[in-house]
This record gives sequence, structure tokens and C-alpha cells, in this order.
Amino acid sequence: MKKPLIALLLILTCITAGMAQSISVHDPVMIKENDTYYLFCTGRGIAVWSSPDMENWEREAPIFAEAPTWTKNVVPDFGNHIWAPDISFHNGQYYLYYSISSFAKNTSAIGVATNKTLDPSSPDFRWTDHGIVIESVPGRDMWNAIDPNIITDEQGTPWMSFGSFWAGLKLVKLSDDMLSVKNGPEDWFTLVRRKRTFELDERDPGDAAAEAPFIFKKDDYYYMFVSFDLCCRGERSTYKMMAGRSKNLTGPYLDREGNSMYNGGGTLVLAGNEDWYGVGHNAAYTFDGKDYLIFHGYDASQNGRPRLFIREISWDEEGWPEVGY
Repeated sequence: MKKPLIALLLILTCITAGMAQSISVHDPVMIKENDTYYLFCTGRGIAVWSSPDMENWEREAPIFAEAPTWTKNVVPDFGNHIWAPDISFHNGQYYLYYSISSFAKNTSAIGVATNKTLDPSSPDFRWTDHGIVIESVPGRDMWNAIDPNIITDEQGTPWMSFGSFWAGLKLVKLSDDMLSVKNGPEDWFTLVRRKRTFELDERDPGDAAAEAPFIFKKDDYYYMFVSFDLCCRGERSTYKMMAGRSKNLTGPYLDREGNSMYNGGGTLVLAGNEDWYGVGHNAAYTFDGKDYLIFHGYDASQNGRPRLFIREISWDEEGWPEVGY
């Protein structure tokens, strides 16, 4: 009886670990402080999870119990459902950038909050909101101020990539305190665009679906990860992850065939299948010497409910990322 019992316990352990891993999240990002991983994602007030091992997750209190007061000036009916955060550590503190928006409109803004620690039990734990970093306005802007991601260049200068639909994904230089953007001619770049099938005006997102840029430095290259096609539509979700790379942070980013992402290029990293309607909105990190891709997928067995994926990245002989289910 011992062997069947041991086998059953192993099966139950694997099932339990798999269930713990498959928490429902959207647009996940992650960081490690001391021995704890913290996951931030789209949700009311920004959803937060913590884990000792990237497998067993505990729900933490949201960042904002109530919506920041400035958000009503951007989106009058904003209900504190905050999108697509980005977490990073600079200048001795944590920076949490986040998006507020009206769906399918570029009535949007990116804000930022800071904290000395991510540990809720610490006496130093307190989020300070600094308000708007950048805002997009219908009728004025051909870009959408959502989906931020922060990276620093070789000189330590902070940059933010962001964007969704419209006329493409942007890269902007941040101020030294990382609370605002610079506006000089060498401070703004368009890195990713897709061809539209009809004339676009500034109030229409169009059909050139590209969003969620995330730049990851690996060896001699900056890798630009983006999500193409449609999210957030249950069984009609068609999200997939694409990538290009450049030796310069400001691009151009080329795919495996040498096509520029500025002209619609991109190498497929992972797409949906019969079990997952779509996969996307990824982040990339190195933890303990291993590279990971963090993203969500729409579970076909759960009517398209978004689930967390954490997958180790392998790199082929030509230096391109590979990730599997």
C-alpha cells in the first residue's frame, strides 16, 4: 500500500502546486524583495500578491483603497479599476507606475507611486502617490498613455515605454526624479507600429492592435516584447506575444528576418492554442540567474478567465527567446 499512497501524494502535490500557480491575474509584473516575490496586476486599486517561491501566492491588500483624487479629472466615471502596472527599484525606493483609462479610448493617463519597501509588515511601508506622469487626450494625441514599462540605459538614464493601438508604441525619457517626462526632440521615439486597414482619426484606436511594450536587456541586445491582436474578450481573445531586438535602447528594433517593428515586424514568441484563447501582456525578469517571462493567458476551460503564467526563457543559438506552455 505504501507505493500507491506515495504516488497519490505526489499527484496531489503536483495538482495543488498547479492550482496555486494558476491564480487569476491580468497584466502581471513582478519583483523580488529579500526572500519574497511580489506580483502586481490589473485590478481594483491595483491587485497585489506575494509568494516565497513563485508558486504559492497570497493575496495582499490593494495599493489604493480608494482611487487617487486626480483620476476623476482624467476619467470622470473612473471606478478605481487600475490597469497594467509596472514595478521597479531605483534611487533607493520602489516605483509603481500604473494606468487609468476608458476602454477603447485614449482618455488615459499614467501615474506613479513610490514606497521604501514592499513588505506590508514593515514600519516603513507606505505608498506615496505622485499623480500624473503623462496623459493622452482624445482629439489631441495619436497615442494612448497606458501600459508603462521602465528601463534605464547604460548611462543610468530612466526611460518609459508605453502605448496601445493608435499610431504605435512610444519610448520617452524620464526626468531624473522619474516623476515626469522630458519633451525634447531626442526624448521621444516611436518604436512599434502596425499597418492599419482604414484611415485613422485621433478618436479611433483603429485595427492595428499592438500594446504592452516591455524592454528587457540580455547580453548585447535590448529585446522589445509586445502583444499583438486582441485581449480581454474571453473566447474571442487573440492575444499573442511578439519580439524584436536592438543594440540601442532607442531602436530600431528588428525581428529575426530583419523587419523593423516600426513597420509592423515582430518575431512570434507564443500564441494561443486550443487550451488558451490568447496569451500576452508579458514582463521579463532575471531571478537567481534564470530569465523568466511573466504573462497571462485566457483559459479555454474557464470561459476565457485570465490565468498567471511564469515560464523560464530559453535562448536559441541566435539569441532569440523561446517560451513554451
